[in-house]
Parts: sequence; C-alpha cells; structure tokens
Amino acid sequence: MSKILVTGGAGFIGSNFVHYLLENTDHSVTVLDSLTYAGNRASLDGLPADRFSFVQGDICDAHIVDELFATHDTVVHYAAESHNDNSLDNPRPFLDTNIVGTYTLLEAARKHDTRFHHISTDEVYGDLELDDPARFTEATPYNPSSPYSSTKAGSDLLVRAWVRSFGVRATISNCSNNYGPYQHVEKFIPRQITNVLRGIRPKLYGAGENVRDWIHADDHSRAIMTIVDKGVIGETYLVGADGEKNNKEVIELILTTMGQPSDAYDHVTDRAGHDMRYAIDSNKLRTELGWMPEYGDFETGLAATIDWYTANEAWWAPAKDATEAFYATKGQ
Repeated sequence: MSKILVTGGAGFIGSNFVHYLLENTDHSVTVLDSLTYAGNRASLDGLPADRFSFVQGDICDAHIVDELFATHDTVVHYAAESHNDNSLDNPRPFLDTNIVGTYTLLEAARKHDTRFHHISTDEVYGDLELDDPARFTEATPYNPSSPYSSTKAGSDLLVRAWVRSFGVRATISNCSNNYGPYQHVEKFIPRQITNVLRGIRPKLYGAGENVRDWIHADDHSRAIMTIVDKGVIGETYLVGADGEKNNKEVIELILTTMGQPSDAYDHVTDRAGHDMRYAIDSNKLRTELGWMPEYGDFETGLAATIDWYTANEAWWAPAKDATEAFYATKGQ
C-alpha cells in the first residue's frame, strides 16, 4: 500500500482518478488543490476519511509541496490550467501553474526521490489534417498552437530534463480528450448536456468539423495507475481509446440520446486557432503495459455521462449561470 499525492485532485480528471484509487486499490490518497474555479471540493465528497485527506494549496508553494513530498511515496500530477479559451484571454496563469508549478514539484521529487507521474495532453503535438490517416505517437514532434498547449509542452520538457539531468523517477502520459463525471460545465460535452437539461439550445463552434479522440475518465484513470505500477522511468505513454468524433457528431449524438431533434443547436463563431483534429495511437501503452479501455464505444460512455449530469444537478448548477453569462459576452 502506498501513500499517493494527487495534485489537482479536485479538478475533473484528477477527482475521477482519486475516486478510482479509493474504490479499486488499498492506497491512501492526499489531494493538493488550490480550488480555483475549475476545482470543486464537492467532487471529493463522501470519500473514506481513514484513507483520504485534502490540502488546499498552490503547487507553486515550495514549502507546502516539500512537506507533502516528504510523507508520500508517489505523486501523480494533474494540476494545470487547462482551458484553451482562457489561455487566449490571459496566458499568465498558465505559465505560473503549468511551468513554475511543475518545476516546483520536480524539485521536491528530486530532493525526496519521489516516484512522479506527469499528466499531459495530446494538444502538445498540435493538430492533424482531417484527411490525414496518421495519429499522434510518442515520437511525434511537439507543435503546440495555444498558450495552454505550449505551457503543457514546456512542462513535459521540464520533466524529461529532470529525469535525464537529476535522475528523477518520472514518467509522462499524453492523453486525448476526456469526458465523464465531475467535468466543469465550461467544457464542450458537459456544457451541451447541461444546456439541454436547462432548455437552452446547445452551441457549436464553426461548422463542427474539428475532430477529438474521446476517452472516458474511468479508462484514463486505469491507464494512469497502470503506468505508475508498470511504466518504465523516463518513458512517455500516449493514452487513447479510438474515440474519434467530430464536434458536430458529438453534439447531435447528445441531442438524440436526450430525446431531442439532432439539429436543435446553434452555430457560433469558431474560436481562434481551433485545432482541427487530434488522434492518439496508444499501441505502446497497450502492448508494453497491457492496458485496454473498458468503454468499448463512445456512445456507451456518453450515455453514462448524460445519466450522471442528469442525476447530479446539485453539483453542476452553481457554476452554470456564470459560465453561460461569460460565453454570452463572447457571442458563444
């Protein structure tokens, strides 16, 4: 049994990982989260007090980080500023959290010889053409296109440098787009689901041709634990579930699954620098470490996600009005 520290564990993907650990392993878990707008303490309600603790703090705070690294065997680093639109409006928080915060954690891992796993994104690779049969692999050159993805690329490179220069016991994973419970209503899938639940017409950027490679957060959580347990130090693993769908397909599937006409949505102005297509080749993770996704198709996972948001309005309602008011100022 290990003591695992999860940074950003009150956020979407991090909180799903915390639930996975406590439900499927004997590990004890501490969450370090600064509870910015994207972190929600309610996402961690009901967890067993004898194996779970929560610390509110900033990953840039070297004192708090050092104290926590001294008492934990493993650190899984989810904490990040992660919304592309926000990075275009104000890049500075992305530099602070994604670059300086990751540096602060790496220095603590170096000092305490802590096993460190860094969560990253496929957006560091830029995008692919719609008619390109290729997918991202671990050998794909970095080509980030936004302040968000460039700061994540920078944090990845810091991890690689600290492994090579200082012997930090770290691995990296770059994952495709996640969906599932506990995702902030600013994000594409929960925004459209909650719009339908509120009687608001969903919104689609541009023509909706942009393709994302979707993976359910539960499958991502199992992949991360597989890498922590079996991954080779210094290696990068891409995590994906063969879930390529364009945004138009996704919004229409949400509508039909929720009993609405498939065309009951509005087109809005596309965002600046909107990447066209992401696609993950997760063959290395599957063949070398034996991971496979449990959600065999996107439709099944999406239906389960719709059920969760339908049943948990008390969780998402507090952020909904402010989110829609913000997008209304942008005509989106």
